[in-house]
Amino acid sequence: MTHKAGFVNILGKPNAGKSTLMNRLVGEKLSIVTPKAQTTRHRILGIVSQPEYQIVFSDTPGYLEAKYGLHRAMMRFVESAIEDADVILYLIDVTDPSDVESYRQEILQADTKLIVVLNKVDQMQPEQLEPLVKEWQALAPQAKVLPMSAELGFNADLLMQYIVELLPEGESYYGEDELTDKSERFLAAEIIREKVFLNYKQEIPYASEVLVDTFKDEPNLLRIEATVYVERPTQKGIIIGHQGKELKKVGTAARLDMEKFWDKKVYLGLFVKVKENWRNDDRQLRYFGYKSGS
Repeated sequence: MTHKAGFVNILGKPNAGKSTLMNRLVGEKLSIVTPKAQTTRHRILGIVSQPEYQIVFSDTPGYLEAKYGLHRAMMRFVESAIEDADVILYLIDVTDPSDVESYRQEILQADTKLIVVLNKVDQMQPEQLEPLVKEWQALAPQAKVLPMSAELGFNADLLMQYIVELLPEGESYYGEDELTDKSERFLAAEIIREKVFLNYKQEIPYASEVLVDTFKDEPNLLRIEATVYVERPTQKGIIIGHQGKELKKVGTAARLDMEKFWDKKVYLGLFVKVKENWRNDDRQLRYFGYKSGS
């Protein structure tokens, strides 16, 4: 049997369920998930390897109008995902199917195999679904249109079948035991950032970034120290909270997730520092792993 391999890139607006979908299809929580928009900032690969095929999934930030240098870097990840995809999964949130017209047209007009995934169908009435499917079949006649629920796993197996059918022939890009292109340091930082998004309101999550300073895999313990960066001293105070209670809450939740992910006891030390205006500072964006530029 001929081996297949390709890049399957997941695109859509913020909160459409892209990270939930990739985690579902890969079978591991590689992308953090929160109810807040703009949770995903980087392009994250999730790799599924079988004897007959290898799928390299790519989770991407949701499309947004750039207000900061950080946003411009995020949108470059989206543009690269449109350009290098073998298959595009265009994820539509059926509870809010509107989208930026220019972004929608760029995807629909791309010379790439396309699957339109109508996500969150568990949250709509059955009689509403058929007209929406027909609408998308008319908008994208070249595409497969599939209703599903990434959260519940409804039609996930059928989606995998569609993807494998559309994959080009080729050799694997990664080793069969690799799950992602991201380092363990990156994954640890993302787990912490998820807890920041879940535990704080308003601007705090968007003004924060996390870097892992030390990651030591000892025989009986994973020793991690990390810093949460914010833009203003007042934000630092909110992150830490009265007598450090808020930061401790974040650290405890992150540590428990890390122990589950790595199946090992974890020591997690958390610190908070201020880097003013880092979202618009090219030098700081490079420091945090984002490519700068306008």
